[in-house]
Amino acid sequence: MKKIILFAVAAVLTASCTQTGKNGTVQQADERIDSLQRVLDQKDNELNDMMGTFNEIQEGFRLIEADEEKVSLAKAGEGASQPAQIRESMKNIQERMKHNKELIAKLQRQVREGSTRSAEFKKMVESLTKELEDKNNELQQLRTELEQKNIHIAELDQTVAELNTNVTELKEEAAKNAETISNQDKELHTVYYVFGTKKELKANNIYQSGDVLKKDNFNKNYFTKADMRVDKEIKLCSKSAKILTTHPAGTYTLQQDAQKQYVLRITNPEKFWSTSKYLVVMVK
Repeated sequence: MKKIILFAVAAVLTASCTQTGKNGTVQQADERIDSLQRVLDQKDNELNDMMGTFNEIQEGFRLIEADEEKVSLAKAGEGASQPAQIRESMKNIQERMKHNKELIAKLQRQVREGSTRSAEFKKMVESLTKELEDKNNELQQLRTELEQKNIHIAELDQTVAELNTNVTELKEEAAKNAETISNQDKELHTVYYVFGTKKELKANNIYQSGDVLKKDNFNKNYFTKADMRVDKEIKLCSKSAKILTTHPAGTYTLQQDAQKQYVLRITNPEKFWSTSKYLVVMVK
């Protein structure tokens, strides 16, 4: 599928270059394809690494369940070897639980720091953390059952104590990751808009000599902060309105309401804000 996408992009860019007839455009098209290939390769590598970590965690849980089954069989049996068998299995469980905790922490970092951030990966990490917590609860129940049979395994006490700390740390890290992702997502969709008279826009260095937002010292505080996913309608409170910033045609409508005042409705937010995160409208 990735190759098909690249061939399609190549075809479009090549056709465009042929039509323009400008020198160097074929080379530019090749450079764009190479850049796209690098981005896709990076995402592929990140996804493969994350899925590899996920599969290793799942395998760890499978082995833990196998050792839990051995403990169940051993505690149901008799003989001098019973405590030794349980101790060996509990040692394996302890090591694998610790390793899984480290892998889940690694997966959390991959989700937080990688370019592939999605709600699905976030849910996957939360699910694994919950599974680790459930295993901890099972071990606590196992300790109770062993004590009822007068079998006390010191390793089990150590395992449960460590897991209580580990699960708490993972929950705190998961909460931090969720907050980080939420803030990044919010920042990604943050946009700014302003509408004002020519005099007001000039006074704030937003509009000067026919140019808009050309000076670095324009007053950013004069703009209203918005979320492109939510704020799709802007009432301009004027019977005259002109959009000064550049936004793709067909992504918005500018119409008068019943009071003959203009209202800007953004019909395609992603595309509308793709050229600029700032919107400037001149009114009278």
